[in-house]
Amino acid sequence: MPVSLIPSFLLYCYIGAITPGPANLCSLSTALRYGKGPALRQWRGLFAGFFLVSMASTLVTYFLGAVLDQYVGFLSWVGAAYMLWLAWHTLRSSAGPEGQAPDAPGFLTGFFVQLTNAKIMLFCLVALSSYVLPYSHSFRSLLAVGLFLPLTGPLANLVWLFAGAALQKLFEGHRRAVDAVMAAALALCAFSLVRPQ
Repeated sequence: MPVSLIPSFLLYCYIGAITPGPANLCSLSTALRYGKGPALRQWRGLFAGFFLVSMASTLVTYFLGAVLDQYVGFLSWVGAAYMLWLAWHTLRSSAGPEGQAPDAPGFLTGFFVQLTNAKIMLFCLVALSSYVLPYSHSFRSLLAVGLFLPLTGPLANLVWLFAGAALQKLFEGHRRAVDAVMAAALALCAFSLVRPQ
């Protein structure tokens, strides 16, 4: 990638990482509901899952290159359906009695969220195919960017996680309202993935 594109690439990474999505909302929700410790256990899974998706995206981009463009739209619809399922699950999680909270999510929950997170799949594929592939077909170039990408999303997840931990006491008595807002945010994310540009 030319040096002149690095600011654009970094801005793309920042915006893609910090905007609401399944992993950021999971980090916030887990920290609000269970506190910082359980949310950090889940975050380790989010990081591992993001790393795996980034490496898989690097390999797919290297071997398929421009062929990927025809599948990006399909992945958007799959991702939107998944986000709507997460929104529904978030709404239903607060339907039970206030005193009965399920066990805190852990590493595997975070890992699974990332492996099924179409937002980061698209994020990685777009970063690699838009910022690297037009300028280099070298596996080393793709791998360098692929290794950088897991530093973006999981760091943003930490921002959302610590915000949730800081706000936990404030929102403790408003679980249903917080879950409704989280579900609405996920539904908005789903809509933004599939709406015509």
